[in-house]
Amino acid sequence: MSLHFELNEVTKKLPKHLHKFIVKQPYSEYTSQNQSVWRYVMRMNVDYLSKVAHKSYLPGLEKTGISLENIPHMEGMNRILKEIGWAAVSVDGFIPPNAFMEFQAYNVLVIASDMRTINHIEYTPAPDIIHEAAGHAPIIANPEYSEYLRRFGEIGSKAISSAKDYEMYEAIRLLSILKEDPNSSEKDINEAQKQVEWLQDNMGELSEMAQIRNLHWWTVEYGLIGTVENPKIYGAGLLSSIGESTWCMKDEVKKLPYSIEAANTNFDITKPQPQLFVTPDFAYLSLILSEFANTMALRTGGLKGIKKLIDSKNLGTIELTTGIQISGVFTNVIQHKNNKVAYFQTTGVTALSNRDKELIGHGVTKHASGFGSPVGKLKGINLPIEDMSPRDLKAYGIYEGEFMTLEFESGIVVKGKAITGTRDLRGKILIISLDDCTVTYKDQVLFKSEWGIYDMAIGKEVISAYSGAADVASFEDTSKISEVKTHKIIYSDKEKELYALYDQVREMRETNLASEKNITEIFNQLNVKFSNDWLLQLEIYEVALQNNYTIKSKIFKRLEELKCNKSYTKLIENGLVLCKNN
Repeated sequence: MSLHFELNEVTKKLPKHLHKFIVKQPYSEYTSQNQSVWRYVMRMNVDYLSKVAHKSYLPGLEKTGISLENIPHMEGMNRILKEIGWAAVSVDGFIPPNAFMEFQAYNVLVIASDMRTINHIEYTPAPDIIHEAAGHAPIIANPEYSEYLRRFGEIGSKAISSAKDYEMYEAIRLLSILKEDPNSSEKDINEAQKQVEWLQDNMGELSEMAQIRNLHWWTVEYGLIGTVENPKIYGAGLLSSIGESTWCMKDEVKKLPYSIEAANTNFDITKPQPQLFVTPDFAYLSLILSEFANTMALRTGGLKGIKKLIDSKNLGTIELTTGIQISGVFTNVIQHKNNKVAYFQTTGVTALSNRDKELIGHGVTKHASGFGSPVGKLKGINLPIEDMSPRDLKAYGIYEGEFMTLEFESGIVVKGKAITGTRDLRGKILIISLDDCTVTYKDQVLFKSEWGIYDMAIGKEVISAYSGAADVASFEDTSKISEVKTHKIIYSDKEKELYALYDQVREMRETNLASEKNITEIFNQLNVKFSNDWLLQLEIYEVALQNNYTIKSKIFKRLEELKCNKSYTKLIENGLVLCKNN
């Protein structure tokens, strides 16, 4: 099957279930005004960020091949990113957090293919190519930060979500799409805003995914580095926002030392952030990440880990002490004393693995209707089954062809005839398969003999629980793709006429074939037909200034008039300073 994205040394390692999130970059749909917005934001950012960004930013822009003049082509970025072991793919706006993290774990930067409109030139609630390419890409050229980002993706993709997390993702995605579309109605935006606010107030206890998403927000998106008194910017949300990169340096924005407490600090994506966290260096980010990972079910397992998976109602995996991994949708757990797991149950397709590879004969076809197994030690026997030698197994009646009764400390009773055992390469027993088997707990029947062969997973404890499958190839599709698509903006004939003027100015600048006559004609057309457009006025003023055209004073006067609109005041002032400096 032909792919809709470029394969290279990095992207060819992506698992197939992530392919569906990748879209073809719609480069031909970027208008000439989009290109000018990119140029304005990038030039403003470089001018300002050279003073306040982390020292990796400017060299990183150069290393990643990001031009100040043109929106980057994904193919061109990839040719350069591969030199630092990364790649970029184009996606449609926000994608689910687990998928986003998984891309990151494979050293792949996901870049939202949309471009912010001129109305959101300072900040956009929707992810766009400025945020992703000009915000994220330059800092990953720093090796220590690059490894932090990869490791974050690796750990974050295993974080367990709550059922409400996906609702929140869909609500934020819809709101960001509506806010960025100039054709959206105020009613639709207000309704979407209210839904986000309601969910924010009713999320309940934060899931692992919500907590790690908070860590991501306060570091990768809105992170500061250095000292609280004199911080520098490295977060992509700040690096890509003219407004917030200036705002964040003011005293009104509280600066806090970065710590694991950031995991419990929620954020509002639609508003400027009231506080930011400052890390002393990039190495400290990895230290806090590891500290947080130690609290996750990924590393703690146990009853709490299974309960998190049950609450998530999504595909997850548990690992037992023998190394056997069970992947499926967990729906039930029986609790033993001291908060130990006595028995677990999945519903629907389930796969068994070891070391992240599916065990032969134990895929979703074999276990199509779920899987359940006891966990723990046998009653009155101190030696766990997993540590028994073949001689021990025979002594305790666990032997092929023998009918046996296994009573666990928890009260689970397994009766049946052992027909085979599955061992790993080291000889450790992972599964005992029984015929004519029943499994009971008190008066509850957990497995009936008429259901067929019973495969009992071996392990005294659950040592890990995490989101997703152990072997990504076991399940055809493990993640949802949103049905709400980014709106394709419909442009009027008048807007297209304006963009044609932007095209003319761009061509003059790139070919050095400008003339005062042409600039004057465009200036007159702007004043008659597009009197509120300030960005093209700035661009023709730049050309007039460079070529010392007499029309420059008239354009300057018009820009001064446009500054009376408070929406444009700062943008025009900054643009004029940039023109004069250059």
